Amino acid sequence: MIEGGIKAFAGRRVLLLQGPVGPFFKRFAKDLADVGCEVHKINFNAGDWLFYPGGIPYRGKMEDWPSWFENQLRILRIELVFLFGDCRPIHQPAHAVAKRLGVEVSVFEEGYLRPDFITLERDGVNANSPMTRQPEDYLAVPNRILTVRPMPSAFWVMVWWGFNYFLFGGMGRWLYPHYQHHRPLKLRECLPWILSPLRKAWYKWRQRGLQNMLAGPWGKMFYFVPLQVHNDAQVLTHADVGGMEGFIASTIASFASHAEADNRLVFKHHPMDRGYRNYTQLIRDLAQSHGCADRVLYIHDQHTPTLIRACRGVVVVNSTVGLTAVGMGCPTKAVGEAVWDMPGLTYQGSLDKFWTEAESAVPNKVLHRKFKSELIARTQINGNFYKQLAPELSATGLIWNSEATVLPKGGAKPAAEAPEASAEQEEPARVKGSSTGYPRAPSLAPART
Repeated sequence: MIEGGIKAFAGRRVLLLQGPVGPFFKRFAKDLADVGCEVHKINFNAGDWLFYPGGIPYRGKMEDWPSWFENQLRILRIELVFLFGDCRPIHQPAHAVAKRLGVEVSVFEEGYLRPDFITLERDGVNANSPMTRQPEDYLAVPNRILTVRPMPSAFWVMVWWGFNYFLFGGMGRWLYPHYQHHRPLKLRECLPWILSPLRKAWYKWRQRGLQNMLAGPWGKMFYFVPLQVHNDAQVLTHADVGGMEGFIASTIASFASHAEADNRLVFKHHPMDRGYRNYTQLIRDLAQSHGCADRVLYIHDQHTPTLIRACRGVVVVNSTVGLTAVGMGCPTKAVGEAVWDMPGLTYQGSLDKFWTEAESAVPNKVLHRKFKSELIARTQINGNFYKQLAPELSATGLIWNSEATVLPKGGAKPAAEAPEASAEQEEPARVKGSSTGYPRAPSLAPART
């Protein structure tokens, strides 16, 4: 919801660092160039080069990267840096350098509200987001009515881009000998992208009928725990849980000691981690050691919204599935930092107490509606990173102009609806933008620490 759309960045000197796997940044550069931007891109490995040929290569050592980057900012007279993921090893020092020099940094990330949105925030995302965590600030703003064009599934396109990214990144390691990726950038990293659909098919057959059991006879008798990608920066940077393995261990231990004896615990594997990790043995051993082996399940591809509706509560590190659960009125406990973790939305007590107090933590519907609408207006763009939409909208898969969201093919669906009109109801707020188009709501205070 960038006010003015892509034109909000018109005429700027822009530098792109790493983007999502695939050609998104190449397409994004075209959108920027069409509004008069001077666009540059730095490539750090052969996977980056594959999707953005002609970018400036950085082949130096990682310890030399900040000073080299600072020099590039000065030479190219950069005004605005875009990057995907603010916790990547190459992005953290770059962000610090840009901030010191007064260069604006804008961060892309997967959408807080998937699959219809992607995230774009100034300065940081997730736990680094400048969004306030104070519920009273959201309750004080007027109601909004926002609409969204539903996005097509892009899963298999993303898998294909990811396979090629790691294939070329591994083959071309000799061209960038000092680069350190946030995942091992080797040829064998292509294998998980091949293994993933095979495991998907296997578990679909092996766990057939399990979703019906969870949504039927076992309904409201289990807690749902959606896992995250093992090397997700959200987990490694914004949560003190010892990684996914530590989170699984502490959750099972707490459940075994404090949950009612007739409750179950259901872990669901993250689809993007399917080819990389398998926690079957770990979960089995931990459940056995805590005496609850018959009450702990490990599932893979069941329908998440169906599970949320059927469960007693949701436990996450800080996955956006937690925000989905809150929106569905499900008691939710986040053990890590999250932009949506606040009183009135999530359970604020300890995990040990959540098992027996979850029913008292039903999210406030009004707070959620207002938080969601502000989150969309201030941080989200309707679209996706992996599939292009109609060319008249953009070169990317993003709908830059807000007008395009109200007249999609097949109709638009409400993204955040105000309650039925009443005499006291205020008009929907008109979002005022900053100099670079980011919506700014004066009544919202900055995030407090």
